[in-house]
Formats: sequence, C-alpha cells, structure tokens
Amino acid sequence: MNQLLSDFFSVFLATIQDVLPIVVIIFGFQLLVIRRQIPRFSKVLIGFVYVLIGLTLFLLGLEKALFPIGRLMAEQLTNPEFIREWSGSLDQSTALHWSDYYWVFLFAFAIGASTTIAEPSLIAVAIKANEVSGGAIGVWGLRLAVALGVAVGIALGTWRIVTGYPIHWFIIAGYIVVVIQTTFAPKLIVPLAYDSGGVTTSTVTVPLVAALGLGLAETVPGRSALIDGFGLIAFASLFPMISVMGYAQITEYLAAREKQKRVLAENEGVNNAL
Repeated sequence: MNQLLSDFFSVFLATIQDVLPIVVIIFGFQLLVIRRQIPRFSKVLIGFVYVLIGLTLFLLGLEKALFPIGRLMAEQLTNPEFIREWSGSLDQSTALHWSDYYWVFLFAFAIGASTTIAEPSLIAVAIKANEVSGGAIGVWGLRLAVALGVAVGIALGTWRIVTGYPIHWFIIAGYIVVVIQTTFAPKLIVPLAYDSGGVTTSTVTVPLVAALGLGLAETVPGRSALIDGFGLIAFASLFPMISVMGYAQITEYLAAREKQKRVLAENEGVNNAL
C-alpha cells in the first residue's frame, strides 16, 4: 500500500508539471488577452483537480496494468513451445514460419476491434457525426467501420513485425490507397474519415497496441524493439481512413443501385400501363 501511494504521488506531481503549461495558457489568455473574469471560477478549479486525479489514475493504471498485460500476452503468444504445440510440431530444431504465429494475428485483430469499439473519443465523434448529418451517418456503422480498419491494420502490423518487412513500404502503399479513395469517395465522408484515423490513437487503444508491439518485437527472434516494436500505432491510424471511406463508397454504391432498380421498376410499370 505504501508503495502504491508513493507511486500515485510521484505520478501526480509529474501530471501537475505536464498540465501546468495548459493551465497557464488558458488562464493567461482569459485574464490578459480577453480580460474577463472566469465564470464559476471555483467549479473550474474543482474540474482541474478532477482532471489531475483522473490523469494520474489513468497513467498509473497504464504502468501497473495495461502495459504489463500487453507485454505478457505478446510473450505468451510468441513462446516457441506454445506455437509448436498448436502447430502440431514439437521438434525444437524446426525453424518457425510466419504462418505459425496465427494466434498472434488473431489476437491483434480482436484486441484492435474491441479497444476501438470502447474508445471514448470515437464514441463522441460518432454521436456528433450522426447529429450533424441528420442521421445519414450511423453511430454504430461508423464505429464498426473504424474498428474493422484498426483491427486489420494492427493484424497487418503484427505480421510485419514477425516477417521483418520495412514499415515504410506499408505506410507508402496505404497512403497511396487513401489518396485514391479521397478522389472517389463521397465528399461528406472524407473529413470524417481523416479524423477517424486520429481518434483511434487515444486512451484505450494506444496503451495495449504499443505494449503488444514492443512485447512482440522483444520476443520474436531477430527483431529489435526500437526498430520493429514501434510503428504499430501508425497502422491503427492509417487503416481506419481506408475502411471508413470504403464503407461510404459501398453504401453509396448500394444506394445508387437500389435507386436504379426503383427507376427501372417504375419505368416498367409505366410501359405496362401503356
């Protein structure tokens, strides 16, 4: 308990140092530039205290729980004995193939989808997009599209770590796809798709994904935690843009096809009547 309290206060002091510049800028502009008193000043101060406590607990939870869990899962899933047991070969002399790591890819896909669905920032963006579009953009449709993009991106990123291919190949190819999609996707969805790539790299997704990437790079033979472990977040940011614009393109195509069917049915009805 004493160690936990000590860790809490050390993280709390570090959080105050991080938040202090934000407080100085906000209060400085309010008092020196706008030159108006802050309404409900006492409630604002209480809110900042809540922010400090919340950030402290969150950072402490990352250090004590999420990072160790992600690293532990990566170590267990990449354990040669575990892989050989599931692949049906216990021969220690046989070199592992990238396809033997399929449990890692499945776990990466599942953890990417589940953390994105639970991402508070994505929920907020989806609700606002639904309100602004008058219901044209569904809350769950957007959340599932982003979750699918993150899941595919992280699974592909873990496959890259296992195989050792350079990351810039995937990033360049991904952004070429994004540029092409931007040209043909509905204009309404393009800004939202770009923002969707940013909201995924937030409080829930980043800790687990970063821990998974670092743990995987440390346990796969021949990989460097510094060179191969980082960059997994880039996949989580890139592929939601592709999936959201793809979702909009498919929806637009299906709507146009349905409209064309109705027009043909109406024309056929008119011709029969004549």
